[in-house]
Amino acid sequence: MRDILNLGFKLLLITAVAALALGVVNAITREPIKAQIEKMDAQGRIAVFSEDTEFIELDADKIKAMSPDYAMVSQAFQAKEGGQVVGYAIKTMPSGYGGAIELTVGISTDGTLTGIYVGNNAETPGLGAKASEPKFKDQFKGKKVDTPLEVIKSGQANDNQVQAISGATITSKAVTEGVNTAMKLYSEVLSNDNDVQQLLVQEGGQ
Repeated sequence: MRDILNLGFKLLLITAVAALALGVVNAITREPIKAQIEKMDAQGRIAVFSEDTEFIELDADKIKAMSPDYAMVSQAFQAKEGGQVVGYAIKTMPSGYGGAIELTVGISTDGTLTGIYVGNNAETPGLGAKASEPKFKDQFKGKKVDTPLEVIKSGQANDNQVQAISGATITSKAVTEGVNTAMKLYSEVLSNDNDVQQLLVQEGGQ
């Protein structure tokens, strides 16, 4: 009986030490990981505007609460240059072939896409992962937000179409869905200054 109790105590002690060690590791790595994520998010915003752009955060939770259509919106920022609002950077998380795709969409105040930035994703190398390459992502730049975009597999894309990545239609449609969500948010909410004022979190930041 004593041996059983000793064994149980040892196992309990080992478990406690392991849990403590894991907690310490998590505490040590939490901030560096958070900082890296914030750095990558900032890179996405700069990619669709510029390094000289000031980004002012909007309340993503309030945005999501407005409509189920905005469920994939994870971040939104007002973009300013020289003190003037020049557009919005919107991060969406559409579901691709390999899971969520981190996507930043830039929209200027005249309702034109300034570009997209494809961040972290688990899409298939050589196929869906090509979403981050210029051949695919540059198709979105210059598109207008007044008409939802659609994906075509072949033929010449018109003003509201983008050519799918060969062998990666699911990824292509996911990215386009994320872009359409950002376009819808701009058209219905962010194009209205009064609505934007209700969403502002704080001044400054990038």
